[in-house]
Amino acid sequence: MAAAALVQGAGDNPVGTALSLAVPAQYQRLIEDAGNTCPEVSPNLLAALLTQESGFNPKASSPVGAQGIAQFMPSTWETHGIDGNGDGKRNVWDPEDAIPSSAKYLCTIAEDVNDVPGNKQSNMLAAYNAGSGAVRKYGGIPPYKETQTYVRSITALANQNSGGGKSATTDQGIAAVNAAQKMLGKPYAWGGGNANGPSTGTCCSPKGRSGESITGFDCSGLTLYAYTQAGITLPRTAAQQYAASEPVKRDEAKPGDLVFYGPSASGIHHVGIYVGGGYMLDAPRPGTQVRFSPLDSMSDLYAFARPVSPNNKEI
Repeated sequence: MAAAALVQGAGDNPVGTALSLAVPAQYQRLIEDAGNTCPEVSPNLLAALLTQESGFNPKASSPVGAQGIAQFMPSTWETHGIDGNGDGKRNVWDPEDAIPSSAKYLCTIAEDVNDVPGNKQSNMLAAYNAGSGAVRKYGGIPPYKETQTYVRSITALANQNSGGGKSATTDQGIAAVNAAQKMLGKPYAWGGGNANGPSTGTCCSPKGRSGESITGFDCSGLTLYAYTQAGITLPRTAAQQYAASEPVKRDEAKPGDLVFYGPSASGIHHVGIYVGGGYMLDAPRPGTQVRFSPLDSMSDLYAFARPVSPNNKEI
């Protein structure tokens, strides 16, 4: 990863220039200012990508070496990092430098892929993730699963949270827990589960396990179903669901909040529904059933987050 910003080309489903996403108060001014660096970058979209990349953690460090709130790789920071606060230093760990640097860098990339056919926002994100050369080579989003998931996840966050979306209430969280609990014992099916309940899965999991002959849920199918019963529509995959949720601190998590696992926001591979007491309801993996699992049943717990949806129908 190199920077954190989301480019919105003129005419490509524009999201307004006002900041409506929930961001930590100390970063609001920085994001509003940096989000107007060039026409292709808006405050709302910059906030979406900062949420996705680091969850606004200025000390974030990825396994591949990306650093800070904007997840710059050292080589990219060396070339594109700026002294945003005028203190005479370019510090990748300082949000006052990293946030304006990310917007400036993305403006450069936006210009680089401006003539590529297709949605400018998607091409920009794809170029950020896979490089401008790959976007040019394939005439748009390259056929890389990671890049395609990345583009979908960021777009889901921007679209889900814009326009006055509300986070889940306490009652909705409990309703989601109750709905999931009624599915205890249903088999795991890769690709299984939808808004209506258990469904036949698809082929195939990363280890080659097919859900085509199984009627049940995978992890995100279960959470999608549970929150539909609570009046909130979620995207389909775990990474997209994180992008459509508002991060909460672990000690502030409530029953119904979602628990995400993975090395980074774009690398999330599992989601469960927090029930309290160190446990979650989830559909863990092929060969298992919907069950209560300890939060430490996986070693890479990434974040707790509360679903947000513009169609939130409070119960």
